[in-house]
Amino acid sequence: MSSSNADSKPPPKLSSFERWRRNAMLATGLGVTEDERLDYLMEETRRSCEEKKLRFMERSSIVVFMLKHLRAAGCELPPSNIICAPCDRRYAGGFHPQKGVIVLCQGVYFGDAHMENAMVHEMVHMFDQCRFKVDWDNLRHHACSEIRANSLSGDCRFSRELRIGSLAFTKHHQDCVRRRSVTSVSRNLMCPDKATAERVVNEVFESCFKDTRPFDEIY
Repeated sequence: MSSSNADSKPPPKLSSFERWRRNAMLATGLGVTEDERLDYLMEETRRSCEEKKLRFMERSSIVVFMLKHLRAAGCELPPSNIICAPCDRRYAGGFHPQKGVIVLCQGVYFGDAHMENAMVHEMVHMFDQCRFKVDWDNLRHHACSEIRANSLSGDCRFSRELRIGSLAFTKHHQDCVRRRSVTSVSRNLMCPDKATAERVVNEVFESCFKDTRPFDEIY
């Protein structure tokens, strides 16, 4: 056998104990470099996100509902078009209308419900794109979709607002939807300042808040 063939042999498989030992080292940082540990933690975070994403697509009633209505609107959303990736920690997810791709920001969720809400939020944006051909450079269009996504996804549930310490005791749902929508619109590159975002959100709030499609009412 030539030396080149010998060199191309795959490395021997690790025993179960050796795999456990290696994973323990990577998780604790003992006996490995910082880069190796960070790569391991990043991959574990991605893997956990992917597993939960698939579970939601199979078992979450609201995610399955949105998948059904996206399909009816002419937009299939296969698992490969929902990507788990590291993001700026100010975000929980994102929607890329040109590619028809949803991004879930791995490692930022404080629980399964938070991740499920983020998924549905971006699916509402995708539904709006499919049904209404949203112009995302038009601040009124963007504001309307943000109002609907924040209202319908569960982002503004009482328990969620209580957890982050941003709870008004009257009209907390509407106040939350308005606040989150202003924040999102103010990040639009076409928006010059927060005052403009507030004005645009206020202009379209009433009509867009009342539009609960594809739901019969606020989830």
